[in-house]
Amino acid sequence: MKQIFTLKCVTAICILFLIPATGNAFDYLQQLPKAPLVPANNPITNAKVSLGKKLFFDPILLGPNSKISCNSCHILSKGGGDTHALSLGQNGQKTHRSTPALWNIGLQTVLYWDGRSSSLENQTLDHLRDSLISTWSNIGEIISRLEKIPAYRHAFAKAFPGDYSLSGPNLARAMASFERSLMAPNSPFDRYLAGDKNAISASAKRGIQKFNDVGCLACHFGVNFAGPAPGPAMKMGDGFYELFPTRLGSRYDKKYHLTDDLGRYNYTGLPNERYMWRVPPLRNIDLTSPYFHNGSVTSLEEAVRVMARTQEGVHIPESTVNDITAFLKSLTGMTPRTIQGGDS
Repeated sequence: MKQIFTLKCVTAICILFLIPATGNAFDYLQQLPKAPLVPANNPITNAKVSLGKKLFFDPILLGPNSKISCNSCHILSKGGGDTHALSLGQNGQKTHRSTPALWNIGLQTVLYWDGRSSSLENQTLDHLRDSLISTWSNIGEIISRLEKIPAYRHAFAKAFPGDYSLSGPNLARAMASFERSLMAPNSPFDRYLAGDKNAISASAKRGIQKFNDVGCLACHFGVNFAGPAPGPAMKMGDGFYELFPTRLGSRYDKKYHLTDDLGRYNYTGLPNERYMWRVPPLRNIDLTSPYFHNGSVTSLEEAVRVMARTQEGVHIPESTVNDITAFLKSLTGMTPRTIQGGDS
């Protein structure tokens, strides 16, 4: 049974009382784990990652005459997002929400801004059925086209030995395996937690404390700064959600159109899920401007101001904005090895 964790973020200490701890699942500050969360029916192999990478960059996956590939919106060199508020899909169509980043996506237990997909495999198939993203009529057409390409026949047979290796489910498994390989380790913050006290600046160190003092850590905690740790507390399909905006009525609602989209309500139809969103991860956030579900805020400093006002009801001084921003920038990890050319 899927679990949905929700809480009103007032202070970080509230989590200790609302949700029972499981091991270190609710430790606020954690280093990036060495491996992502991997489903039992799709273990990661070098062959799957290599195949998924090839598909990710190949426009043929998205249509017989597609001008875009997955990397067109999820630009891996930029954290797996892009620089647009809304990305451009097929024939110049705009996406409905800002493109989420992909680095460390293997630590997420639900996908999309509203958490409507329970796995990367399912999300891949959703994308390939979306006419905004793919011009193929159905996934069977994609498979028929790939079967005509000897390199793909060989790559699928290597990644999935046995009969019917080139199939829609296996395509999704390969793509998901590649995306799970996009771990960005060894951020300055990770090195700081490991004992290197000079890994981050004095401003970033102050920012950690101010991040907690303002109330940000109540929701943005754990290995991905997106809630309880995947594995010990959160299984695939479990979602950790929060209201945004929590405190309606600030000038930011209108300025950045924060209340135009009803969030999970558009998916579930449940009145109590108006303005509910999956708590987004903060690792590598310095690479993934613009911010929020509609990409309405271009600077990280402004995003900090907006969050303080809309979530905690406070106007914070610029010194606090600068320190929290310095801390957030320290969460940028190394470029994933599979982007650099390795296959594992």
